[in-house]
Amino acid sequence: MDENTQWLSQEAYDRLSAELDHLKGPGRQEIVDRIASARDEGDLKENGGYHAAKEEQGKAEARIRYLEQLLENAYVGEAPKGDGTVQPGQLVKAKVAGRELEFLFGNREIAGDSDLTVYSPTSPMGEAISGAKPGDKVSYTAPNGRDLEVEILSTEPYTG
Repeated sequence: MDENTQWLSQEAYDRLSAELDHLKGPGRQEIVDRIASARDEGDLKENGGYHAAKEEQGKAEARIRYLEQLLENAYVGEAPKGDGTVQPGQLVKAKVAGRELEFLFGNREIAGDSDLTVYSPTSPMGEAISGAKPGDKVSYTAPNGRDLEVEILSTEPYTG
């Protein structure tokens, strides 16, 4: 997998494909209808409903573009079996700044509605731990400027 390819479970791929179909079809039409209805109310300068619908339209179109790119470049299937290293599709247990955490390593869309914390491979911590093995200690600079140490405790394929 290259840096643009992201692993998705079949469930995540199907869920995101259904969301994309809805956004491009009925979802898009609902927003267009709301804009037309608000436009019929008169003065657009002070029409809150019109501006809210236009903002929602912008967010929906951005989500459509994001999903199209993600699904086009996705590797779909079983989580990588792994060789014990931290890689996308792995459930990772680590000690971060002295606190034990369990999280999914990969794209946030994989976790769906679960309460799992997800760390992206492109995040500061993700870049630092990618390829690490249990027992490895790495450090990275957090967005707040602090240097944090991470010790990898275990990895296993995420089964959803």
